[in-house]
Parts: sequence; structure tokens; C-alpha cells
Amino acid sequence: MDWKPDRSDKKPIYKQIAHYIEHGIATGIFSPDSTLPSERALASELGVNRSTIISAYEYLHSLGIVERKKGSGTRISTNIWGISHKRIPNWGRYVEDGSFLPNLPLVQKIRTETQKDNFINLASGELAPHLFPTIQFREILSRQPFMENLGYDHPQGNELLRETISQHVKQYKNIDTNSSSILITSGAQQALHLIVQCLLKPGDAVAIEDPSYCFSLPIFQSAGLRTFLLPVDKDGVNPNDLISLHKKHRIRMVFLNPDYQNPTGTVLSTPRRKKILELSSELGIPIVEDDPYTLTTFDGEVNQTLKSMDSNGNVLYISSLSKIVASGLRIGWIIGPQSVIQRLADAKQQVDFGHSVFPQWVANQFLSSSYFSEHILTIRKNLKLQRDELANSLHELLSDEMEFYMPNGGIHMWCKINKPIHEGRLLEESLKKGIAFVPGTIFGSQKGYVRFTFGREKVESIREGILRFEDALKSVTNT
Repeated sequence: MDWKPDRSDKKPIYKQIAHYIEHGIATGIFSPDSTLPSERALASELGVNRSTIISAYEYLHSLGIVERKKGSGTRISTNIWGISHKRIPNWGRYVEDGSFLPNLPLVQKIRTETQKDNFINLASGELAPHLFPTIQFREILSRQPFMENLGYDHPQGNELLRETISQHVKQYKNIDTNSSSILITSGAQQALHLIVQCLLKPGDAVAIEDPSYCFSLPIFQSAGLRTFLLPVDKDGVNPNDLISLHKKHRIRMVFLNPDYQNPTGTVLSTPRRKKILELSSELGIPIVEDDPYTLTTFDGEVNQTLKSMDSNGNVLYISSLSKIVASGLRIGWIIGPQSVIQRLADAKQQVDFGHSVFPQWVANQFLSSSYFSEHILTIRKNLKLQRDELANSLHELLSDEMEFYMPNGGIHMWCKINKPIHEGRLLEESLKKGIAFVPGTIFGSQKGYVRFTFGREKVESIREGILRFEDALKSVTNT
């Protein structure tokens, strides 16, 4: 065998071997009626450990390419060749090779584990079911018959809903816009995807906060973008850091979450907002403002959004009902220049032929009613109670082990562990004890942080969650 694994390749050696064997089967190097070399023989020939060959054969077996029988060696699976000698697709390879990257393994694990019963979820970034306006939705559905057209709607979304949103953002956030400058999306997540896919190209440099929710998203890597970090302090990102990044990398777009930032809960100060808008105009860099939390402010004082301060049309504004009404409603929106909105609407049409009619109708009824303002007051009151319970629990149980930032809105609390810790082991131990959080490195470059979400659980569950976390932390630090 002339081929040897490439030890400088980032791909694991066992996968290199498996892919070589798979290619050999497809090209006839390995006959479909033959037995593959023994583990010891192939290990000796390739100069690797026998365990590496075992891993390669097990990997091929998991894909259905080979059969392994004790005492009979490893044979090419007869099932990969049909009666007419046609190969079954190697779905495992397709899953690995797609350009759209999967979520981080830790994120997938947290989502799986939190589906279990009696689990306290301080990880999921959504409201608790008891905060959803379920009763109000039932009243809307019982009083107002649905008489809308069930065909495809306007490419930018239902016009009545877009008009209602334009009034909503004017009333609550002092943003002047009109329905033609709004695109309805499936939450803020789809809005980010559309912007990344339609307005940027592979190799472009973008700036994101560190830490930030954007750091955890694979959409930037999937699109081939180069991401550069803007450190977040108690007043948000520093505009001077943006100047430095732009000089070195020619930043094409900046992604910011100015109010009750995820995960830190910090607010971008007014002087920094003004300076960033000045830089945007001076350098011609568009800003994507992701604003899910502004209306959750606990003192009722709503901060000026970047979009409301933007006189030049440099800000693409994203918001949704996911964090303030119901995550399952899947109603979000982008506000921006009409040419940009039309480009994004065309892309959305290609993906899903426009947003579903029924949730748009429900959202319009709710946003245009008195229910919404009453609901926001309820949300603020309850989220403050839940934040206070989390803060009190952390202070009473973990004051020597952790520090945390006290947010004045949003649903997240950012905590620093005061001693070196193995994040993976801490998460594993916590999940065993029925408590979920998100390790800080998922959101950024700094180690030793965790994010607790206080929006997802009732007050009475939060303290029990921190008790379980305390137990997990002790288990890890004592070993």
C-alpha cells in the first residue's frame, strides 16, 4: 500500500484511513467480495496504533460500509451493493461534508438533556411558559374570526402586520419607518441568516462582540466570513476597538446587541452609541442591531436604540416577539433601506415562499390591542422577580465562588467563577444533577464564565437549580 495518513492534516488519522478505504471500495482497489486487512496487519503497514485501525473500522461499520464479525475479520458490507451493483449513498459523508455547519456539540447536548423531566433549565434563552400570553391569545381567537386569504402573502410579509410593526416601533422605540422598509422573518435567527447570506461574501471581515450570542452561531463560518472580536465591558463595546479592527482587516459589517446584551446583560452607553454611529458613517460600515430585550427593562425606561439615533440609514434593525411574547410564534422583523429589504425578501421567498399567514394574523391582533402593553408590564414584573431570586441564590450559596453582573433587563445573568475550572466536567456534572447552564466559552474567548438564564424557570425552581449547581461545582473542584 503506497498511501499513508497525513499527520499534518487536522482530520483525525482514523478518519483519513476510513476515507481511504471507502475510496478504495468505490474505485475497486478493495474488491467487494474480499476481506479487509486485519487490524494488526494494517496498523503495521500504515505505522499507526492498532486502536486507530479499530476506530477506522468501527467508523466504517457505523456507516454500513463494512461488516465486522468476531473471528471472521472485517468484510465489505454486502448491503452497499444492490442487485444491480449500485452503491447506497454514504449518508455519513454527506452529513459531514455539507457547507452548512452544525451547532456546537455542547449546544446540542444541552438541548437534548433539557428535554428530560424534572430538569431545571437555566440555559435556554426563552421565556417560561407561564409568561406566555396564552389566555389573551385564546380570547383573540374566540372573539375575532380568521377571515384572511390562505394563499401566499406579500414577499415582505403581511402588510397589516408590517404597518402595525411600524406603529409599534414608533410608539415603544421612537423608530420612524414604514411598511415598505420592513421584512417579516421567522424570528431574529432567520433575519441574521438572510443578512449574512445575501449581503456578505466569503472572505469578508465582520466584527462581533466578545462575548456574544453571535460567537456561538456557525452561520458566519458556514458563509466563509472572517470574524473579529470587540471586547464587551460594563458599558458595551469600545468604539476605539472598532477603529483598530477596521484599519487591520477592513471590516464590512458590525453585529451588535446594545441592550441587555446576551450573555452579559450590559447596556451600550449613550456616548459609545453616538461614537459608533459616527464611525459607521465615517467608514461606511453598516451596523446590524439585534434588539430582542429593550422592552424588558425593569425600571420602565427604554433606551434609545441605535436605529432611532440613525439619521443616515446605516443601521439594519432586527427584533422579534420571541423574547417578549412567545418563542414558538416565530415572528421577527428586519427594518432597513428598501433596496436591502427587497433583496432579503427575494431570498426569503426562495427559501420558504414567505411567512406563514396564521401566526402573522395572530401577531397583528395581539400587537395592535391593549393586551400587548399589559403583557409587557407583566413580563417586566415577573422577570425582575426571577432575576432577584437568581441573584439572591447566587449571593447566599456561592458568594465566595462566583461574581455576577446584575442586569436591569433581559433574561440572562453573566457569572464569573473565581477559580480555574474545567467547563466540560462542570457541565457534565451539572447535567447529571438535573441543572443546565451555558458555559461561557460558547459565547466568547474568555474562560471561567457561565450564563444563567432566569427567564425560563419559575421563581420557586431557580433556587433549587443553584443548589444543584453548587453541588456540581463542589464535586468538580474536590476531584
